[in-house]
Amino acid sequence: MGTKRSQEMISNWGRGKAILGLWRTFLGSLGRSPSYLSTLSCRAAQYACSLLGHALQKHGASPELQKQIRQLEGHLSLGRKLLRLGNSADALESAKRAVHLSDVVLRFCITVSHLNRALYFACDNVLWAGKSGLAPRVDQEKWAQRSFRYYLFSLIMNLSRDAYEIRVLMEQESSACSRRLKCSGGVPGTETGEPGGPGTPGGGLPQLALKLRLRLLLLARVLRSHPPLLLDVVRNACDLFIPLDKLGLWRCGPGIVGLCGLLSSILSILTLICPWLRLKP
Repeated sequence: MGTKRSQEMISNWGRGKAILGLWRTFLGSLGRSPSYLSTLSCRAAQYACSLLGHALQKHGASPELQKQIRQLEGHLSLGRKLLRLGNSADALESAKRAVHLSDVVLRFCITVSHLNRALYFACDNVLWAGKSGLAPRVDQEKWAQRSFRYYLFSLIMNLSRDAYEIRVLMEQESSACSRRLKCSGGVPGTETGEPGGPGTPGGGLPQLALKLRLRLLLLARVLRSHPPLLLDVVRNACDLFIPLDKLGLWRCGPGIVGLCGLLSSILSILTLICPWLRLKP
């Protein structure tokens, strides 16, 4: 009887070890730690609570229910801060790697973004210490404002990097279109609105409108053919509303903040599950 139970325990242990090994392999293929997935899940749940709380308040739900949702949102926020302890070191390591990029613009944007993220996480750690009671004398409002300023600078750098990559890809696509039209006997600039085509400035508003329309079509073509870049633009644009609202630069309300935070969290989880959707470098 004892031998049979021992065999069952060994068998269960082997299955558990195999499952753990598969889970580690999965996380290793993503290049992220388990805490990153937990942080993203907490973030999505937190902003979902923010959005739900706004909807309940708008539809006149009971104050007790609204209070419970706010408390749950606060607990999730504190849990995220706990899971992000040590992220400053990871951001600094990423900044060190970005310094060696060959493209000057990408090197500057990515390095500065990671440095601001490191400072943001450092302020976030101080906030966690204050909210958890380890450092009760911490001025939480002051440190929250600091953290959101660094977060905003990081997002501005991310969007600047996205704009640069879009510009480079549009130039490449425009050159490719011009070569195709030249080979087929067409007029260069017809598809892209570049000088030499019907979109050349100087012909009045119709020509300018045509050039703008062609440029927008080129932009749509570039983003459609590069899903990682499109997802990164949408995610950073959604995240931008959060520090803008928290810093009082553009008040958009808890509903918009919750929706944008939830959407960007879902996109981050999607890029974690599908690594080919992650923008590189």
